[in-house]
Amino acid sequence: MTRGRLAALGLLVLFLLHNDLWWWRDATLVGGLPIGLAYHVLFCLVTAAVLAFAASRLSAPGDAAPCER
Repeated sequence: MTRGRLAALGLLVLFLLHNDLWWWRDATLVGGLPIGLAYHVLFCLVTAAVLAFAASRLSAPGDAAPCER
């Protein structure tokens, strides 16, 4: 699987998981937060990691030499 397809697949999975319809009416507390809010906190952290991976893998060509300072 190419880097572009892997990044696109990760973003598609995150798009599908964004709507957490299964926790709309659940009042369970997780760490003092409603479970839906705790889910979205975790979701935002995972999304940031996936987007950082996508940006790092897709922004520069694979054969580019690293910059020297």
